[in-house]
Amino acid sequence: MPSETELEQLKYPTGRFSPREGLSRAEIDALVDDVAALPRDFRITVAPLSPEQLDTPYRPDGWTVRQVVHHVPDGHVNGYLRFKFALTTEQPAIMAYDEAAWAELADARGEDVEGSLLLLEAIHRRWTHLLRSLEPKDLARTFRHPKTGLVTLEQALQLYAWHGRHHLAQVTGLIERSRW
Repeated sequence: MPSETELEQLKYPTGRFSPREGLSRAEIDALVDDVAALPRDFRITVAPLSPEQLDTPYRPDGWTVRQVVHHVPDGHVNGYLRFKFALTTEQPAIMAYDEAAWAELADARGEDVEGSLLLLEAIHRRWTHLLRSLEPKDLARTFRHPKTGLVTLEQALQLYAWHGRHHLAQVTGLIERSRW
């Protein structure tokens, strides 16, 4: 059984999320590039995996690769909508969702990953187009999350870019450790 430190590394292979303030235009553009590249990177990573490999947890007591693949578009659809609400409403209160409960639903546990890869591609195409249009004043807009409070779109962009890299690293880490 892995140690607590090893479990932390498996759970957060890119480190825990930590937003920064006052990003440069180049840093914003790099984050948008990360968002744009994620669907391709996920597809390339999981395409060669067998159903058995997709149903392998990425860490002890963790989600399966299949659940991770379904989770990412679940979260990013929510993220895209949060951006749209924040851009069109003054400090909207957004809804949180129980990620762990969603990951246990039948569509996340047993559905083929192709639908989620297509959803991720479609949502990221639209989202990237929107993100590339944003000015600094737009990134200063906020939404209110019931657990974390007021969130700027600059912080949210960092979160969702991290979120994609984080989950991709969980899967690639498993692939490397398993020598698939």
